[in-house]
Amino acid sequence: MSTLAILVRHRMRRDRIQTPVWLVSIGALILFSALALEDTFGDVDERTVLVRLASANPAIMFIRGVPQGTGAAAVLIFTVLAFTGVLVGLMNTFLAVRHLRAEEESGRADLVASTPAARTFPALATLIYGLLVNAVLAIVVAGCLIVAGQDASGSIVSGLALAAVGVVFLTVGGVTSELMPSSRAANGLAVGVVLLTYLLRGIADAFGTVSADGLSVDSAWPAWLSPIGWAQKTRPFTENDLTPLLLSLATAALLVGVAVLLTRHRDTGASVLATNTGRTTARPSLANSVGLAWRLQWPSIVAWCVGAAAFGVFGGSLGTAVATSDLADSPVADQLARISRGGNTLTEAFISVIFTLIGVVAAGCAIQAIVRLRQEESHVDGELVLSTPVSRYSWAGAYMGIGAIAVVLVLAAGGTASVLAALAVGAPEESIEDSVAAAVAQLPAALLFLTGVALVWSVVPRLTAGLGWGLLALSAFLGMFGALVGLPDWTADLSPFSHTPVPSGADTDWAGGFVMAGLAIIAGAAALIFFRRRDVAVG
Repeated sequence: MSTLAILVRHRMRRDRIQTPVWLVSIGALILFSALALEDTFGDVDERTVLVRLASANPAIMFIRGVPQGTGAAAVLIFTVLAFTGVLVGLMNTFLAVRHLRAEEESGRADLVASTPAARTFPALATLIYGLLVNAVLAIVVAGCLIVAGQDASGSIVSGLALAAVGVVFLTVGGVTSELMPSSRAANGLAVGVVLLTYLLRGIADAFGTVSADGLSVDSAWPAWLSPIGWAQKTRPFTENDLTPLLLSLATAALLVGVAVLLTRHRDTGASVLATNTGRTTARPSLANSVGLAWRLQWPSIVAWCVGAAAFGVFGGSLGTAVATSDLADSPVADQLARISRGGNTLTEAFISVIFTLIGVVAAGCAIQAIVRLRQEESHVDGELVLSTPVSRYSWAGAYMGIGAIAVVLVLAAGGTASVLAALAVGAPEESIEDSVAAAVAQLPAALLFLTGVALVWSVVPRLTAGLGWGLLALSAFLGMFGALVGLPDWTADLSPFSHTPVPSGADTDWAGGFVMAGLAIIAGAAALIFFRRRDVAVG
């Protein structure tokens, strides 16, 4: 057996659990959504109301994508394609970084380099393995749609569109692995690219051109800057046009060439963007665990704040447009209120949807703080810190404290950006107050994710990253999109985002927020206690 084949098999062996879980989860999401949508919106008149609601409201298109008719399959693609594209992107970027930069970081790449394997073999094996994974993804997606009773040709186009998204982000992960000095930094940059493409797609869809009958929308030009937008351009089940996927293939080929070029011009274990050698003496702020935790995390916190601010600008600038639209006295307003879980006006419902997105960003920032804590522990750095007079409570509490501060900063960035954008477009005072209230309302849910994942870390540390990010993705889908695809109410109630207070002026119900805040305090205390009672888990 050739060396290259051995490396490919090694990757399959190492991912024998992670990759199947990703594929099964994505397939189950699509299948369950298809069945639920058929049960809830099986009648064409019901789907017509849903599509016209979406095409008339930029917030829904920003989150979900653009509708392309009232067919059951077309509505399904509208509700799941963009979100699934994000999941596929994350699966592929994590895959690439795990088998490239993480291997160099751990030293295993040096062992491979000591064999007859060529210098480019690890990257080539990762590319081959990633292509195989995305081929299986295409089959899984198409198969689930066919099982759900959808047309075979449209199902195949859907599978190929998502696989093409995956291939692009596989190569994005390859390039970030060359650029960044650590797997954490490479993953952070790659995730930023995934979120940026989702944001570009959302802006393009929100500002798209609505057809005269309100049943379809053509995205604006920024959709051509996003691989997820290219997948939408295939219009499965309506046009089945595979031509836009040529952009995906061309982009992937270009990024592969960039990665190979970078590989040949750097040493194994090095990176294009080298780490700063730092000062000869540490700053006084690094004399305690809180200062160290902040120093390690502030760049990523800034990145999360920028993302929240982008969503805030979008929400604040469009609040007035929603308030002055002709939807206020239509039945569509009731549908939007149901999706947003409340709000006395369209503006309040719109702001609730936008700030739920910002809440997801804040929760992601909180989870990353705990994941960094786990990384410090697994890479022995934690043992070095704990060998000093720093106690376990102080060390873990510092990361949890920085995580809480990060949540507040992210929500403040989103709220401030929304208020400034609202002032710039002359929004009424009530809209500005709703933005502030919506930002505060997301705090308990984000803190619950922070301490909940910390509790997972203290009990089963090796599941911290996988379970943390998985729970966030599932909660975001159930809390934001469950009602839109017709899932039962009890499934949405499983998500903390379903219990965040919705700004309604003096009628705002804060009970859910207080309950989540109490649960967050309990989970945080339990995390510290359980960590105190277990061994440090290295590796």
